[in-house]
Amino acid sequence: MRERFWELPLEQLDQQEWEALCDGCGRCCLVKLEDEESGELAFTDAACRFLDSRRCQCTVYSDRHREMPDCIQVTPALARDSHWLPRTCAYRLRAAGQPLASWHPLISGRADSVRRAGISVTGKVVSELTVDEDDWEEHIIHWVS
Repeated sequence: MRERFWELPLEQLDQQEWEALCDGCGRCCLVKLEDEESGELAFTDAACRFLDSRRCQCTVYSDRHREMPDCIQVTPALARDSHWLPRTCAYRLRAAGQPLASWHPLISGRADSVRRAGISVTGKVVSELTVDEDDWEEHIIHWVS
């Protein structure tokens, strides 16, 4: 990978650099609720059934779109135009021309810096399989935005 590749525009990253930009927080894998009238988005503590919340990794990553057809592919355009990525997301920050946070592993040099900074969902979520869809509103959280 190129030196300081994360400072480049997202469109200039190769696949390996793109993947390395992810901070591994797991927040994008949380069930989100959107108010149909206002468009306001709320994050829940219910995580995708395929998220290993201890490691904050998808257990079916290479097949995620087949296993979970509504799993959204993060692209530079989506990172620029979507509010469903958390404000802390490296893709969203870079799409807006902002630097990575000091806790990002590419900056800190530590794989556990996301968890240590309290950004990771480790220990904070439940599987969507354990929450009835009618109860999702009861799982709205305020530690992600």
